[in-house]
Amino acid sequence: MEYGLRTHNYCAFYVAEPFNPCALGAFATHDFCHYQMLKAWKGKDTTFPFSDAHAATYSVRDSSDWESTLKPRLRNRLRLSKNIILFLSDFTGNSRALREEIDYGINTLGLPVIIIYPEFDNIDKIVDKNNTFRLAVKNLWAKLPILRDSMHKVPTLHLPMKKETIKDGLSNRMFMINSKGSPAKYI
Repeated sequence: MEYGLRTHNYCAFYVAEPFNPCALGAFATHDFCHYQMLKAWKGKDTTFPFSDAHAATYSVRDSSDWESTLKPRLRNRLRLSKNIILFLSDFTGNSRALREEIDYGINTLGLPVIIIYPEFDNIDKIVDKNNTFRLAVKNLWAKLPILRDSMHKVPTLHLPMKKETIKDGLSNRMFMINSKGSPAKYI
């Protein structure tokens, strides 16, 4: 299934529903703040390889109807994207929107996923010296079962919340739809 030029990064993150990006509560939401950080890095450094899929289509209110407005908009943004950037933290919940984004992105579109762990500032908190994922990371996967159960279908890159590491990950062609690597968990 071809959707044309796919140049955007789709950011997936948990916010409590209903979500209103103009309310102060949204900006104080943990995972949403990290998405805002990517936008700020791009604003300050035009070479930062982030192209926001959410800016590619017009906004909708979360009070809009799920089936006729919200779900189709999420899917359209995902079809414009070369990958998914997922912020996965202790604050992440299994919301309907997040389940839809991950399910459609991985299981229908085959998008690679770059998972950023905001609570971890270096790779040794994600994997041990044998490159085995730590229990704390596996427990985060369990918070979003659709991710845990679908990761084997696409390449996933697991990164700490560090600008240069994220920049390298976003530039890695193995994690872009048209040049993606083999399905596996990468660090």
